[in-house]
Amino acid sequence: QVQLVESGGGSVQPGGSLRLSCYASGNNRMVSRMGWYRQALGKQREMVATIAGDMSRNYADSVKGRFAVYRDNTKTTVGLQMTNLKPEDTAVYYCYVRTTNGVDFWGPGTQVTVSS
Repeated sequence: QVQLVESGGGSVQPGGSLRLSCYASGNNRMVSRMGWYRQALGKQREMVATIAGDMSRNYADSVKGRFAVYRDNTKTTVGLQMTNLKPEDTAVYYCYVRTTNGVDFWGPGTQVTVSS
């Protein structure tokens, strides 16, 4: 089991920045890929950014050039730096990890609202 807790959500005006952090505890040595998904009201959950153990990154086209995902080597923390935020980035953001045996774990989510 891996437990995840997000922090850093909030409200910001368009063009602003936010940084999300996620702390993983439990069976961290089995963590492989880490990252972030989001779900806007009335829409399906979608991948935002993920980062593998070799630090290779994968981004949704809608956030490329604006968001940056990072993690530490101890497999305990994954972050998401978000810049030039747009109203369409408004969603609940979920921290995500996948273990080496293919099991996914999710955080409870943190709200990000972009509005003027």
